[in-house]
Amino acid sequence: MSTGMIVSLSPHVRTKASISMVMGMVIVAMIPAILAGLWAFGLSGALVMAVTTGVCVLTEWFITVYMLKQPSRINDGSAIVTGLLLGMNIPASTPIWQVIAGSIFAIGLGKMAFGGLGHNPFNPALVGRAFMLTSFPADMTTWPAPGAARWSILQTGGVDAVAGPTALGMVAEAQGLPDGLSGVAGMPTHWELFLGSIPGSIGEVSALAILAGGLFLLVRKIISWESPVFFLGGLALFTGVFWIVDPVRYADPLYHILAGGAMLGAWFMVTDMVSSPMTPRGRMIFAGTAGLLTGAIRLFGAFPEGTSYAILIMNAFVPIIDRYVRPKKFGQKKKEASRG
Repeated sequence: MSTGMIVSLSPHVRTKASISMVMGMVIVAMIPAILAGLWAFGLSGALVMAVTTGVCVLTEWFITVYMLKQPSRINDGSAIVTGLLLGMNIPASTPIWQVIAGSIFAIGLGKMAFGGLGHNPFNPALVGRAFMLTSFPADMTTWPAPGAARWSILQTGGVDAVAGPTALGMVAEAQGLPDGLSGVAGMPTHWELFLGSIPGSIGEVSALAILAGGLFLLVRKIISWESPVFFLGGLALFTGVFWIVDPVRYADPLYHILAGGAMLGAWFMVTDMVSSPMTPRGRMIFAGTAGLLTGAIRLFGAFPEGTSYAILIMNAFVPIIDRYVRPKKFGQKKKEASRG
């Protein structure tokens, strides 16, 4: 006789928060970083953000309704979050056709190909960024200087933006100079990185703005502290070792935390609920290792930035982490849990 019970896979969590409510909180948390990016890059940044968000929403709607013949789920807000996060991770001068291609790839291959929200093993926005960086490396590594063409649309070719190297690009350059960091002219200070006044992706120009949004998510209990703390801690640990050994050639850990996409990754990408481990200990392992990998890629990789690739690599290990890092069963003794 049927009991009417529905048995589903873990985790079994009861909460009053709906998916749309959680996504809405994430969008609100992004606002400070987005506003900082729009102030830095003006209309060109606004255009990129509008295109990534709009194309991501339309792509998910089209695949769900016309290809899968299912009801639309765009009201949950996840496609908007993916679009905003992708826009925050690319330069404001990226040609629009490339932005469209990256947005379609992010939703189509990064999310819907695996079954939609809750089934994607990789962060969709980072999948789109990785695709764009691999396919269009020149445009994805051309950084307009903040304020150089604030009220012009860079993609129309009407204005030639003043491009400049990122802080991490300067750090990478210093490793090959006899004078190290002192031999690089115009190195941004820690304060400039914190407030936001240097070339970079739209959403990573101000560490302060990102931190404000991240703390909002933490206070509202949308994210847990383990992910950002262990990610930044892993990055600081790896870069700190080399800084202690040779402070002339290598930047200090705080510089690496404030520069590039580390803060954006720590608060908005490592914390992704779908593509991160379920347990606190699992999240520590996941985020800490991602931080170590970010440092390794930054110091020894082909690109001066490594946040996106490090997180994507660790996304692939989440099922293994969840398999071997399990919570203690209710009523189970400590010795029994360690044996199991």
